[in-house]
Amino acid sequence: MPIRSRPVFPFSAIVGQEDMKLALSIAAVDPTVGGVLVFGDRGTGKSTAVRALAALLPPMKAIVGCRYGCDPEHAAAWCADCQERAQRESLKSRSVPVPVVDLPLGATEDRVVGALDLERALSEGVRAFEPGLLARANRGFLYIDEVNLLEDHLVDLLIDVAASGENVVEREGLSVRHPARFVLVGSGNPEEGDLRPQLLDRFGLSVEVLTPSVIAERVEVIKRRDGFERSAETFVEQWRGADEALRRQIVAARRRLGEIKVPDELLEAAAALCMKLGTDGLRAELTLVRAARAHASLERARTVNLEHLRRVAGPALRHRLRRDPLDESGSSARVDRALEETFGPA
Repeated sequence: MPIRSRPVFPFSAIVGQEDMKLALSIAAVDPTVGGVLVFGDRGTGKSTAVRALAALLPPMKAIVGCRYGCDPEHAAAWCADCQERAQRESLKSRSVPVPVVDLPLGATEDRVVGALDLERALSEGVRAFEPGLLARANRGFLYIDEVNLLEDHLVDLLIDVAASGENVVEREGLSVRHPARFVLVGSGNPEEGDLRPQLLDRFGLSVEVLTPSVIAERVEVIKRRDGFERSAETFVEQWRGADEALRRQIVAARRRLGEIKVPDELLEAAAALCMKLGTDGLRAELTLVRAARAHASLERARTVNLEHLRRVAGPALRHRLRRDPLDESGSSARVDRALEETFGPA
């Protein structure tokens, strides 16, 4: 008898937290924007939003029998097994859910990157690779709760894989290389420690979530969560139409993303803003422009404008700012001030 999957809280039913929902939607439209870092109070829907978004997305096509879920339409990104099989046979594909893989804080390196398949080694006497969490997350989401508490050796590993989109394992006589392209999503409480700058820079967008301070909003959160826990199937059915509309919006935004125009003056505006804030390198500008383009696509615009840039400036830039001992204002306030000084009042 097949195991029924547990219902997931609908993405469209999440109350407030507009910055978080927009950042996750942008990452779903254009994964090249980078991952999403969500910092804030406990119990504000961080992990709920990540799982809700993954459930919202349409199934993806994957090659049958591939342990890494290779995309049948992008042969250049196939693993070695799929490339070898393609020379002998015609590969078939099937629809599978977008993977959402949790990376526990206490996970061993072998569990994350993969290791020798001991069962086959003992029973068949062959050296075979047992894929890890990075393999399962390929083309999906890798979610790390309390990411600021992640051990240093796993942080170094994630930095390498996030930069290359490939996981390389060389140990115990094995030498394996497989695709590991995923949207990295991390959440945490800033009171429990900062994130290492090297990993922080790998997140394309960063958002802050706070406990609602308006009574009506808090009451609505309680009502919806209680309704979901009392009868998940009924609650999900009530929000099915809204979720389906969001799904169509994201799918359409993906299709037209390549058609969105980014004028030179918009590129100059992004560069001017980053120079004003003193961000290092050019990753800030690239992320800012890509996020603005994805936002424009979600809004069904044909051209990126200054308002799209303003809307994503905070999530794209606030975690890239150097600490200024002479400026006690927070990073969000510094971005808002730079926007006003560069482009005038909103």
